[in-house]
Amino acid sequence: AAMAGWGWARAVRGLLLDVSGVLYDSGADGGVPIAGSAEAVRRIKASGLKLQLCTNETQATRASFVRKLRAMGFDVSVAEVTAPAPAACGLLKERGLRPHLLVHHDLVPEFAEIDKTNPNCVVLGDAAENFTYANLNEAFRLLIGMEKPVLISLGKGRYYKETDGLKLDVGAYMKALEYACDVQAEVVGKPAKRFFESALAELGVPPEQAIMIGDDIENDVGGAQQCGMRALQVRTGKYRPSDENHPRVKPDAYVNNLAEAVDIILRQL
Repeated sequence: AAMAGWGWARAVRGLLLDVSGVLYDSGADGGVPIAGSAEAVRRIKASGLKLQLCTNETQATRASFVRKLRAMGFDVSVAEVTAPAPAACGLLKERGLRPHLLVHHDLVPEFAEIDKTNPNCVVLGDAAENFTYANLNEAFRLLIGMEKPVLISLGKGRYYKETDGLKLDVGAYMKALEYACDVQAEVVGKPAKRFFESALAELGVPPEQAIMIGDDIENDVGGAQQCGMRALQVRTGKYRPSDENHPRVKPDAYVNNLAEAVDIILRQL
């Protein structure tokens, strides 16, 4: 009843869901599902609403990511996941770019079809333990040595939540390389408009009939709203109370978790 009217929930045909912080909290142990979220995904599917996971996850291939989610009880398939690595591969092919990869070793198979000899760009993902000084410095040297440096970043998040606390995300390392090389990174993933548009195309729903649900006020909520979607902020994952006073982004609603959002949306159908 705290929601003054649920107008935001009307005329919905599809939902875009962020994964980490909405479905589960990641962690060294594989992570833990957020209470009620697996059931919420089942209810979305049973209702006939369309569903697409829109994630900046770059620590694993989509196939292994989906295996992990299924093991946690989420009924999802690879076709229902829009992720940055496949989008980046499309961009690299389109522009004849040969990447030097500074990514998590589990993500490398996503780039199997891409020519990586004599690199003319750097692709940066959430490399986690691979973010060593030596690896960052190697990427820096490649970029600084290029006449027109090209840095492609698979997201620009500042941090995310794991079961043992907050973790630095790819955006922090992106900024370091931008600063050192005086280059502007191109972001593939949220909040890039093109990325949300490809997720909507895969969902098969126009933006005004879709709702994005995420825990990242800027990349999930702000990014989706700039594409003409409604967007909800969940109070799970990396959510912090200070998000509710964000100077630029005002979610269409705050919900305690995915289960509550789905309750409200299904009531309007």
